[in-house]
Amino acid sequence: MSEKLMVAGIVPESIVDGRGIRYTVFVQGCPHHCPGCHNPETHPFEGGTPMEVEEIFDEFQKNPILKGITFSGGEPFCQAEVLAQLARLVHKAGKDVTVYSGWTYEALSAMEDEGVKALLEETDMLVDGPYLKEQRNLELSFRGSENQRLINMKRTRAEGSPVLFED
Repeated sequence: MSEKLMVAGIVPESIVDGRGIRYTVFVQGCPHHCPGCHNPETHPFEGGTPMEVEEIFDEFQKNPILKGITFSGGEPFCQAEVLAQLARLVHKAGKDVTVYSGWTYEALSAMEDEGVKALLEETDMLVDGPYLKEQRNLELSFRGSENQRLINMKRTRAEGSPVLFED
């Protein structure tokens, strides 16, 4: 039996949460409280629906057109260890993993947390940084403010510093 993930909601087919058609899991709980956040209902750590990794993965696998899974929030890195388990299953199925975080890649990399390190290792695209209302830009791909980056994690791991995807 696996640990449970606290889920705020799931969008089974999304085209706005990463490249291709994605299964998006919104986790419950976020410490950032960005002014103007698109999902303020995900901020409280109490609430959400407990779901097992296998339950989410089974639903994900039912749709062959999905390119991958996206973890959004809430703050996925607050449930990093459980999400890393799910991400490993998604990778074994030949699909990719996108993760949104209000923390920057540099802040996540500096954390002394094995779960955070495991989820970073399983991430293909990291959308990092807090949402900043004063830098809002609706023309950006897959993010809401200009400070947020689309990081190619495979190349970042190989080169040792953030490598960005082109829009």
